Amino acid sequence: MHRLVEGRRFLLGGVAIPALKGELGHSDGDVLAHAVIDALLGAAGLGDIGELFPPSDPKWQDADSMKLLRAAWDTVRGAGWRLVNLDCVVSAERPKLLPHRDAIRSSLAAALGAPTETVFVKGKTGEGLGSIGEGLAVEALAVCLLER
Repeated sequence: MHRLVEGRRFLLGGVAIPALKGELGHSDGDVLAHAVIDALLGAAGLGDIGELFPPSDPKWQDADSMKLLRAAWDTVRGAGWRLVNLDCVVSAERPKLLPHRDAIRSSLAAALGAPTETVFVKGKTGEGLGSIGEGLAVEALAVCLLER
């Protein structure tokens, strides 16, 4: 989950989406790319995003999260894993995800060298409740299936 603030781009899976606020993060804040990194590393038993790209390290300040995703995927592939599928949920009150979903799926699939049909992304809202529903935050969850 990342806080939404003015003056930042709203990025999901490497796709910039027009919005009044964007994700606040140490890197570029792409919450979906971060969730996918954690899903891949976790499924392979290779740690998490904070271990691979510690936020305490200034070299990751404003880093391109899709470059981080490709680096994490190289680590996972290097350990002998291949992606079977990836399923993601993004929770945000605004902007609406559906008009951008195909571009996000394609972007993630390209970063992973996978067919687009193996990657799915769906959007949910907070129904006006909590930090997501109030438009203060965005959250992404991802689960993947890997095989050797």
